Amino acid sequence: MQVNILRFFNFGYFSMFSIFLSFLPLYLADEGISRTQIGALLGVGGVVSVFAQPMWGLVSDYKKTIKKVLLVIIGVSVVSGFCLFNASAPAAIVLLVIMMYVFCMPTDPLIESLNYQSAQRRGIPYGSIKMFGALGYATASLLIGYITDNAGMASIAFLFLGYGFVTFVTGFALQDVQAVNKPLRMKDLGGFLSERSTLVFLALVLLMAIPHRTNDTYIGLYIAELGGGMKLVGYAWFIMTISEVVCFAFVHRLLKPGRELGIIAVAGIIYAIRFGLTAIAGYPVVAVLLQALQGVTFVLFYTASVQYLYTIIPEQFKATGQTVLAVVFFGISGIFSSFAGGYLLETLGGANLYGIMACLSLIGAVVCLFIRREARQAGETSFK
Repeated sequence: MQVNILRFFNFGYFSMFSIFLSFLPLYLADEGISRTQIGALLGVGGVVSVFAQPMWGLVSDYKKTIKKVLLVIIGVSVVSGFCLFNASAPAAIVLLVIMMYVFCMPTDPLIESLNYQSAQRRGIPYGSIKMFGALGYATASLLIGYITDNAGMASIAFLFLGYGFVTFVTGFALQDVQAVNKPLRMKDLGGFLSERSTLVFLALVLLMAIPHRTNDTYIGLYIAELGGGMKLVGYAWFIMTISEVVCFAFVHRLLKPGRELGIIAVAGIIYAIRFGLTAIAGYPVVAVLLQALQGVTFVLFYTASVQYLYTIIPEQFKATGQTVLAVVFFGISGIFSSFAGGYLLETLGGANLYGIMACLSLIGAVVCLFIRREARQAGETSFK
């Protein structure tokens, strides 16, 4: 029973989260905010979330509860999000977006911790819980795109409120677990970053993550630029999410020890092809269909990055390494992609933006091959 409650909670939460992450830029554009201003606002939000996520983690550690902290921040997120999607005054929008980055964005790592510990406690696969979050994200994207295309952008607020209310109420029925993530200590961070190979690899991850996060943020606006409506944006996110679910189920067959850098390079090449074709798509439907490559690119890139990082850092720094990788991949890259992506989208247009993203991905693939050759010559890891 508890497992099914947790699965339903994941379904509801990630349905709500899809509205904020996938459709916020489109809502802001509909309110007359320029793409450069959207990028700046999301970039500032990204900076805020880099500090907010560890803060809520520390609160959870101190209180020895994940459930109660989640209920607080989800409750505030539901109210803030409903107000945000009803707001029109610029000052109110800025304040509410920042509040969402303080309260809503940090929920994800806490929920992942809750999922992982609950799965371990009951002896069930972690993926059997996580997949319901992905299904919620995918189905909500479809539904939201369809409804907003027919009922208008104003319907987003009530969709967010509905999903949020169900998630919040379901949260009371969850079985609590204690937070177990160790806080990031400065001496651990210094030791982790003292190795040149670590810094070079994190720079590679940042380089390749920037175009990935740019697509996450601006694919909706680019589809709109090509003449597509909200329904097609929903289709795009549905395709991306489902492709990730499928690829996560099979990635272990490809990801063998010693092959990580080669796989990251392959992911970079496919990223370059994907974004290059998106740049010349010309039609919104083509741009939507190309999002099917999300599963191949993201899943190969991220899982190989995690596995490779574990091969080059000492055992005592693995927890620190995982935290830093997440900050680089989802936090710092998001800041760069928001600021630069919004400016380039407005000044150069979506096609040129995606052309630049394709070039960055190709450069990342080439750099990865150089790192692979250097690592092979240094004997840091074996390659097959």
